Amino acid sequence: MEPTASLATVAADAGVSVATVSRIVNGKNGRASAETVARVEAVIARLGYRPNPVGRALKRRASRVVAMLAPNLDNPAMAAIAVSTEAALRDAGYVMILCDTHDRADLQDDYLRAMRGQYVAGYVMVGALRSRGLEEATSRGDPMVFVARHNPLGGGAYVGIDNRAAGADAADFLLARGIDRPAVLMAAQNASSTAERAEGFVARLVERGVPAQAIRRSSVPGLSHVEVGYAAASALVDEDGWPRGLFCVSDMIAYGAYRLACESGVQVPRDCLLVGVDGNAINAWIAPWLTSIRVPYEHFGRHVVDQLRSLWGGAATAEIRVPHGRLMG
Repeated sequence: MEPTASLATVAADAGVSVATVSRIVNGKNGRASAETVARVEAVIARLGYRPNPVGRALKRRASRVVAMLAPNLDNPAMAAIAVSTEAALRDAGYVMILCDTHDRADLQDDYLRAMRGQYVAGYVMVGALRSRGLEEATSRGDPMVFVARHNPLGGGAYVGIDNRAAGADAADFLLARGIDRPAVLMAAQNASSTAERAEGFVARLVERGVPAQAIRRSSVPGLSHVEVGYAAASALVDEDGWPRGLFCVSDMIAYGAYRLACESGVQVPRDCLLVGVDGNAINAWIAPWLTSIRVPYEHFGRHVVDQLRSLWGGAATAEIRVPHGRLMG
């Protein structure tokens, strides 16, 4: 439970400044008289004031623990971000606590409260969701770096790729192979990152002369991108057959679409060229049929640490957009 008395109430009752109370609480009594110290200590005892250990730990930078909150760690992209960040934090002398929010705002808030109780020095928010706990944390000024998905409340330090540019690259790739009517698969609960990829894809097609109404789009609800890919591809195909080219806003969505293609006797990439985003390391083993835009997650960690150091030093928040790689497959 938070104490009812604060530094301000103690200072007002004792007739001194907040700075004086803070120095006395922290054992720095040299600038205060013995009478002032005794008066302040008496007020502290009477009001039952207790220093906020979280605030003190953060102010002194005493904590060497950083919390990462990420959704759906069974997704190879999320796991790659976690591995990269943990290694970079360890090299910098920090320990990382990893929490899986399962893309649920209530779990995100539970973890934010729990990690605040652990006096963490900062938060790495991978795929953050709008929530009351996030609003409270940002209003307090807790050090937070948003990764892959922008802060849903706006602003904040960010590390990720230019998702619109990645979508545009996918469009150029398909058009260059003579596929002038490609389609796109998305999740109905599109996060800012995947929504931006789809927007960039469609915008580039229109820019290159493809009529907007001719661009087929399919999205279905669901948090599992593999299941989303299967269901969205099913809806697309049921409506107007298989396209010659298909942009999937994540590799996991592409995996689901591929499952449907196998069941339908459609050969990938001969009959339908699938393009994803992530460039998961396991693609070479399980998805040699997939062409994917590689996201260099292994470089995210050092940028996250740089952003945290800037926040700890009181610098303004910034965006770091890590260049994505070429299409692989």
